[in-house]
Amino acid sequence: MAPHTTNYRSTFIEVAEDCPVDHAEEPPVGDTPTIAALHHRLIAEEPYGRTSDDVLFATHALRRGIALDDTAARDAFFSTGQPCLRSSPLGKRYGWGIDHDAEGRVALVPRESDDYALRAADPAIAHTRAMRSRRA
Repeated sequence: MAPHTTNYRSTFIEVAEDCPVDHAEEPPVGDTPTIAALHHRLIAEEPYGRTSDDVLFATHALRRGIALDDTAARDAFFSTGQPCLRSSPLGKRYGWGIDHDAEGRVALVPRESDDYALRAADPAIAHTRAMRSRRA
């Protein structure tokens, strides 16, 4: 059976319609990093260096003390469907768009930036939105 994937290609995830901020914010970092803080760190430290699958598995592994290069754990993680980055708090709460390049690698784009406006208006790429925090 083929593993599930969360990767998009040439796609821009815009912030959720009900995102409460108009400028991107870095998620708070505490003693135990949140999912939002880990997503932010993993993507921001290497723009277009990781795929969505890489970010989601690294987040899972770091929170559970699993080695990042544990291929058996990664295979097990993706043996069932996983929520994609549309469900990340970055786009739902913190005002970050997530750009996926043609190879599926991701980068953060602050919603107030010119770069965000250009990507949001680009007809050459697919567009979707982060999931809403509340039902419509």
